[in-house]
Amino acid sequence: MSKKSPSGARKSQPNNLLGVSPPKAFEPISTFKQALALHQAGDLMGAEKLYGQVLEVKPDHFDSLHLLGISYLQQGNYAEAVRKFNLALNINPSSVFAHSNRGNALHELKLFDEALESHDKAVELKPDYADAHFHRGNTLKELNRLDAALASYDMAIALKPSYPEALSNRGVTLMELNRLDEALASCDRAIALRADHAEAFNNRGVALMELNRLDAALASYERAIALKPGYADAVDNRGTVLRKLNRLDEALASHDAAIALQPDCAETFYNRGNVLKELNRFEAALASYGKAIALKPDHAEAHWNESLLRLLTGDFERGWPKYEWRWRSKALALRNRNFLQPLWLGADALHGKTILLHGEQGLGDTIQFCRYAPLVAARGARVILEVDESLRALVSGLAGVSRCVSKGDSLPEFDLHCPLLSLPLASGTRLETVPATTPYLQAAAPAEASWKARLAEEPRPRIGMVWSGDPRHKEDRNRSIDLRTLLPLLDVPATFISLQRDVRAGDAHLLRERNDILHFGGDLKTFSDTAGLLSHLDLVITVDTSVAHLAGALHRPVWILLPFIPDWRWLLDRSDSPWYPTARLFRQAGSKQWEGVVERLHDALHDWIASRPPVA
Repeated sequence: MSKKSPSGARKSQPNNLLGVSPPKAFEPISTFKQALALHQAGDLMGAEKLYGQVLEVKPDHFDSLHLLGISYLQQGNYAEAVRKFNLALNINPSSVFAHSNRGNALHELKLFDEALESHDKAVELKPDYADAHFHRGNTLKELNRLDAALASYDMAIALKPSYPEALSNRGVTLMELNRLDEALASCDRAIALRADHAEAFNNRGVALMELNRLDAALASYERAIALKPGYADAVDNRGTVLRKLNRLDEALASHDAAIALQPDCAETFYNRGNVLKELNRFEAALASYGKAIALKPDHAEAHWNESLLRLLTGDFERGWPKYEWRWRSKALALRNRNFLQPLWLGADALHGKTILLHGEQGLGDTIQFCRYAPLVAARGARVILEVDESLRALVSGLAGVSRCVSKGDSLPEFDLHCPLLSLPLASGTRLETVPATTPYLQAAAPAEASWKARLAEEPRPRIGMVWSGDPRHKEDRNRSIDLRTLLPLLDVPATFISLQRDVRAGDAHLLRERNDILHFGGDLKTFSDTAGLLSHLDLVITVDTSVAHLAGALHRPVWILLPFIPDWRWLLDRSDSPWYPTARLFRQAGSKQWEGVVERLHDALHDWIASRPPVA
């Protein structure tokens, strides 16, 4: 969510500065030679003046026009560089280098389609020109044509095997294709060729961070900064990995240092906002997100993370509209359905209409927000609900739903549609108006009966436990714990039941050693199975997973373990939930450790047992 992108394409460099065509025999030849010498010595202003003198005498002098364009390109005057390259190409339309340099200038102007045309022409004129393939790859990457970009980098490397810049940018492209091990290998190859390649070390750090090798990523960023002390991207990325390592004060200092180096970078202010959020400095975080948006008004991640922070603090009025930015978030990577039917966000009358409500994010989100289906039906609509197949049987009986279909199935005809997590916006939900009536889901009778028979010999209070979620979840490092952390709870007279469908390797070994935890993971194939089991439990203790939502939706008592800065739906500084009346929340304190949470759970569990009637 907060990762800054790896260093992108190396800043376009001019081609053929030293290898210009030999000057023709014309009157100001000595002036041109002096201009070229000044240019090669780095005196661009002096060179420009002399190129201009040559062009006053011979306006169609190709090399002066071309080199004048290169000088403007080197100084960042890209629009003027394009004009000079255009004039040069009018004189010599078959110049590979002018086409390539024109492409570089257009790339810097973010006119990527036009830049690609120039690079394509350069490659057509000289297929064995490695630099043209490299720059073409940079532009294709910006156009998000990642496979084509990768092919261009591969061609550049095939033509020039010792090409560290191409290998580094190839690594960036592989990262965006989620081929992380290959990306790391490509960056390592670049570094082997050029040990002082700061950009390759930075990109290597991003790959390592994505592979969750955080200490190695930090070392790689530090190396990039040592090689290039003013390298703002690497300083910013160092802040991101320090945040992941929970070294928040250092992370903030690193982002501040990056801002000092590059004060107009929206991404750095966004990353800084994420650190401030974890430091519980919410107003400062909102201000940092606001600065990112001021610098880049379409910064989807900043808008979306602002929405999450506003929702977390109970500001639903401003949070829900901002939450619509999720569709443009690359981190969330939601698939916009692009239906021909209009999106419904509450304004249109629904009487006599058929509306499709469709799940969009996690299974827990679907369980939480399908509660709005009866409210939509009450406005006169016929409701079709589309959900993941694993949920279909469970939610098919939801009040107000005329038909429930699985994702991927053919859809019946409908007039309007609304994603489930847009329903609070469409309904104008505020903190005090959350539709919190439970249960709104019911366990299927066959599953309930099956579990009743299986648990008949467990007369003591039955307590279900979930300690970890999907390891691919972006916040899994904050929400999941290991089974061993919960073992102090097992000293109460109760029957403990594991509700984990998937058990991680270390926990599986411990679970096999315990005879005081019943494990039915293999029998929990669908949410209907889990719902049937939950209906016979007296209490559920869980981290923030879909089981927390399922227990709440079924009106089962559920105690939820939350990190210091939880997911937005659990709000702040309260032990109850407006979404689930049967939920009790146990939060990490400022130490951000789970031990204190488990101690409070332990005491609460003993009190809970003591308050129950004795087992006969």
